[in-house]
Amino acid sequence: MNKFLDEIFEQPAAIDNVLNFYSGAEGKKKLAEVKAVIDDNKIEQVIFTGMGSSYFISHAASILFNQLKFESLVVNASELLHYNFPILKKHTLLICISQSGESFEIKELLKHLPEGIHCVGIVNEEKSTLACGAEIALPCKGGKEEMTSTKTYVVTSLVAFILAWYLAGEWNDNKITMIKRLRDNFKKWVESYQSKLLGARDFMGEMQTLQIIARGPSFSAASQSALMFKEAVQIPATGILGGEFRHGPMEMVGDGFKAILFAAKGKTFIQSIKMTEDIVEFGGKVLLITNEKVNLPDDNIKQIFIDEPDEFMFSINAVLPVQLFIDDYAKVRGFVAGSFSRGAKVTIIE
Repeated sequence: MNKFLDEIFEQPAAIDNVLNFYSGAEGKKKLAEVKAVIDDNKIEQVIFTGMGSSYFISHAASILFNQLKFESLVVNASELLHYNFPILKKHTLLICISQSGESFEIKELLKHLPEGIHCVGIVNEEKSTLACGAEIALPCKGGKEEMTSTKTYVVTSLVAFILAWYLAGEWNDNKITMIKRLRDNFKKWVESYQSKLLGARDFMGEMQTLQIIARGPSFSAASQSALMFKEAVQIPATGILGGEFRHGPMEMVGDGFKAILFAAKGKTFIQSIKMTEDIVEFGGKVLLITNEKVNLPDDNIKQIFIDEPDEFMFSINAVLPVQLFIDDYAKVRGFVAGSFSRGAKVTIIE
């Protein structure tokens, strides 16, 4: 195996690390400290910020916070630093997400935070600038990662969800069971991914560009998937909201158009399936990743089933077949996926 695939295969153990830590005394103490900051300082809104994968994770995390009645929004860290800084005001909790804890924009935000702004870091590297500079640092327990983000995307998403559940009084045996199911799903996939992805590479064929479409929490997975295609196999890919795709980009669809579409059973499942049908009607191809098997007998639709009923857990689980597809796609083209030639794993300049 190559290093990219090694790190994909390490994900079940990484999920276990998160579960063990946050179901134990030390992890619960960290979560309680965040709740105390919110309660003691009468926090009225939460702002998630990050760059790259960490920014994408923030979208699903913010949706979960809002559904659990914690008002939240997402602002890209660079845009927050340069254009939206005035929204950092009293009674705001800033949650900085950075897997390395050394991203340039996050470090600059920490330097310039107004007095009285409380900052929580969700971070994988426990001795990093963010881990040391945040008022409270929630570790992701993903272990060392060298290639394009795979396991750190998964564990960072989990930590953000666990925080939301804890604050809402829902970090309980039911959620622990959900995470165990997620871990087991990952194990099953990495043990038999060749059969689960059988025919996917031939179905997609050569790709010059790729649209990756989703709604709700799965937009995080779509954005992360697009980044992996760009970083790991240098294919121009765009993660786009399903609603936005209706407003103009649908005009691109025709012969040769290819998309990956995430359709999770939930509030917008019907819309996602209708979009799949419309893309095919206009001449495109869709690799449909879904947790609800649907009858779509068309040669230009290939379904990949994810056995995860929860819409938020699906947004984590659904990225796994894309990771494995990218590794397979790279191999048949004679190069190793996931290494960096023009940038670096950690971006330290702006």
